Amino acid sequence: MSKVSVRKPIDQYEQLHREFRWHVPKIFNMAQVCVERWAGTDRIALRLENERGQTRAVSYTELHREAGKLANVLQAHGVMRADRVAIVLPQCAQTVIAHLAIYRLGAIAMPLSMLFGPDALQFRFEDSQAVLAIVDNDSLANVRAARPASLRHLLVVDSDTEQLRASEGELHWDDTLARASDSFASIATSANDPALLVYTSGTTGPPKGALAAHRVLIGNLPGFVASQNWFPNEHDVFWSPADWAWTGGLMDALLPTLYFGKTIVGFRGRFSAEKAYQLIERYRVTNTFLFPTALKQMMRHDSEPMASRGLHLRAIMCAGEAMGQTLYDWCEGALGVQVNEMFGQTEINYVVGNSAQRWPVKPGSIGRPYPGHQVAVINEEGQPVASGQLGEIAINRFDRHGVPDPVFFNEYWRNPQASADKFSGDWGRTGDLAIVDSHGYFWYQGRADDMFKAAGYRIGPSEVENCLMKHAAVANAAVVPKPDAQRGNLVKAYVVLSPGFEASPALTEALAQHVRDKLAPYEYPKEIEFVAALPMTTTGKVQRRVLRLQEQARAQQSELSS
Repeated sequence: MSKVSVRKPIDQYEQLHREFRWHVPKIFNMAQVCVERWAGTDRIALRLENERGQTRAVSYTELHREAGKLANVLQAHGVMRADRVAIVLPQCAQTVIAHLAIYRLGAIAMPLSMLFGPDALQFRFEDSQAVLAIVDNDSLANVRAARPASLRHLLVVDSDTEQLRASEGELHWDDTLARASDSFASIATSANDPALLVYTSGTTGPPKGALAAHRVLIGNLPGFVASQNWFPNEHDVFWSPADWAWTGGLMDALLPTLYFGKTIVGFRGRFSAEKAYQLIERYRVTNTFLFPTALKQMMRHDSEPMASRGLHLRAIMCAGEAMGQTLYDWCEGALGVQVNEMFGQTEINYVVGNSAQRWPVKPGSIGRPYPGHQVAVINEEGQPVASGQLGEIAINRFDRHGVPDPVFFNEYWRNPQASADKFSGDWGRTGDLAIVDSHGYFWYQGRADDMFKAAGYRIGPSEVENCLMKHAAVANAAVVPKPDAQRGNLVKAYVVLSPGFEASPALTEALAQHVRDKLAPYEYPKEIEFVAALPMTTTGKVQRRVLRLQEQARAQQSELSS
């Protein structure tokens, strides 16, 4: 494989932290800073493409005008300040317009994935008490099936007028906006006013609605700029397959790109490695956020993309799951980019990570706290632990200068107990475990509830998974405990095989030996189950909880049968 040289950075980390200061204005609105201030220029905000190959360019001026029309429509149909408005849309112009209009009204946007079925939608509609939903025709049937009485109107995109039920408050997007004025006096919101209600992915329990203020965008910017190698440069273009219904798609991609007045590419369709390469080449994408799963697919599909493709990538941010050394090395060698891993979560996003141009990257580490954030690993009593000791990643409400950190969410929606449990004093707990080395780099060890004991040893699944991923036969892997009467648990691995490999007892033994040779003897998987795919959240994270419950159910059934 041909290698691309990557320049090593000077370590500017301490200087950046020391000199950084937060500036959060009293009056602040995401619609104003992301689009309104760029309106009237010829800047292109969106370059859109769908699976049929249809393309469209949308300017900042057009977004602003259409958002004015939609704000008038929403107001005319009873949407008031602080009301929740659901958005069930793909990567399209209407998604951006919906967010802008809701922010300008002082209402609260509640983005929801189009992959949600009726039960998932119903829970969120009822829990949030949403008053209106903006939906795509493809999701209309599920929304109708989930619709509670509190959801007074549906505004439907890409639908036939004849299909809509006007008597039930269903409105046609194009027809309704065509009759509206684009002049709308936006509400002057406080930086602390709520703007977003994003439900957690629910990998370890029922989803909770994280209510976030307009200022959260400011809190995300240092990490975005750093992880994208000091975005923006003059000709930067951003693309990510991350769903705009999630914090990863919104705060790690869409809104920061618009904040800086740059162009973001949106693709409406299923992800594939070939389509990813096509989009990156066609739109001269320079910056991207890709999940490890996506990068793995790209690596398997075309291991030497620079040999035949005109790529212009200068920064890749990766989050959601640990990359592993194999994938990191491939990106550096085949794409010419040192990947900047990042850590964050819905409630407190973009707080730890790397920035290859400003400080050295340690492959496998999720990085160091980004400027403006004070992060530590704490014990159960809420006290920071020494370097090298395992603990829970926590973010302080204040930066190193004693200034409030704007990255924090406001609260869990209608869940004061969960909101209180999120904190130990000024430390916001993440539920994720890590070790910090003597140089301040964080080494992710998994979710607190993903850790388990086997034969008395504490097992972190991500380390075993990363080791398995180094074997050519493994495309993806998840490690969970299998209940065992003698040892409490056994280490079990679910493995998705790479193309060209077939399951066999010999391969099972080879993979177990592969881990046994590289990790501790107690960490190798005592059982390996080959599967076609792993259960994933819509944000691209492996749902180990689903596999754990499956193993528990199998164990219970075995006991009943014996």
